[in-house]
Amino acid sequence: MDLARPHSAVTGGALEGDVLTVLAGTTRPLTGRQVARLAAHGSDRGIRLALNRLAEQGLVDAVEAPPAVLYTLNRDHLAAPAAVMLAGLRGTLLERLRETVANWETPPAQASLFGSVARGDGDTSSDIDLFIVRPSDVEEEDVRWRDQLDALARDVARWTGNHAGISEASQDDVARLAAERPPIVGDLERDSITLAGPDARRLLGSATRNSR
Repeated sequence: MDLARPHSAVTGGALEGDVLTVLAGTTRPLTGRQVARLAAHGSDRGIRLALNRLAEQGLVDAVEAPPAVLYTLNRDHLAAPAAVMLAGLRGTLLERLRETVANWETPPAQASLFGSVARGDGDTSSDIDLFIVRPSDVEEEDVRWRDQLDALARDVARWTGNHAGISEASQDDVARLAAERPPIVGDLERDSITLAGPDARRLLGSATRNSR
C-alpha cells in the first residue's frame, strides 16, 4: 500500500484521490493552489480539473471568493465517509501497531515506526520500518520473542501489502548505537513515531549520557 497516497489502493492513484485526501484532512476552505501544494502530486491545472470534476459530482463544495474559488469536502455526501476513512489509513496503521505491541506477552523496551512511512512519503515499494528494542533479560533466540516479531511481520504484510523491515536491538546495544551512530540513529532522531516505551530520541540521548 502507498501510505502517502492510501486512496490509490482503490482509486488507482487518480488526482481526485489526492484532492480528497487533502480535503478530508481539514475543514478549512482551501484554494485550488493550496490544494495543489498540499497534494504534492499533479500540476496546478490537473488539480483544478480534478476539483471541478469532484464539484460536478457534489463531493466537493466550490464557493466563489474572488479572485479565488474555495473548496471543501462535502461531508454530507454519501461518498464522504469513504474519503475520510481512506485519508486516515496511516493513522489506522499506527493504532494497529500500538495495539499489537501492547498485547505482546514479552513487551519491548521500546518500539518505533521510522523511515518513509513515518515521514508520510512512502509508497508501495517502501518497507514499513520498525525499530524494536529487546529487553536486556530476554535472549535473542527466545522462542516467544521471535514468535512475536514474526507475527508482527506477517500482520504488517497482511494489513498493507508492504514488507515489514524490523530492526532489532537489545537494550544493552542502545548505548553502542548511540555512540557509533549508524544511519538508523539519524532516522530515528529525525522522524520516528513511538509505538511503545520511551521516545526513541530520549532513549538514545539517555544512553549517550550514561556512556560518558
